[in-house]
Amino acid sequence: MPASYDIKGIMRRVAEIIIDELKLEDVTADTFNPDMDLVDELGIDSMDLATIALVLQDEYRIAIDEDDYPRLKTIRLIAGYIEEKLAANN
Repeated sequence: MPASYDIKGIMRRVAEIIIDELKLEDVTADTFNPDMDLVDELGIDSMDLATIALVLQDEYRIAIDEDDYPRLKTIRLIAGYIEEKLAANN
């Protein structure tokens, strides 16, 4: 379970997961632009996004509805989504 649920901590962890799952090189959680469009600029596809969503669900113990995938375009948007889900669970 992540140590930090603040938005910056969530954004950092989301970046780490994306970097790990997509095997990205030459980028770190600190240098990953949180506003980069993951589909248009990074080129991730629906299978990549589904994999990332599954990891995030396990990591944060939340449900991510497949209908919400189009909302998950940037690290910042994903972190905000997770923050909303966590707040709703409390």
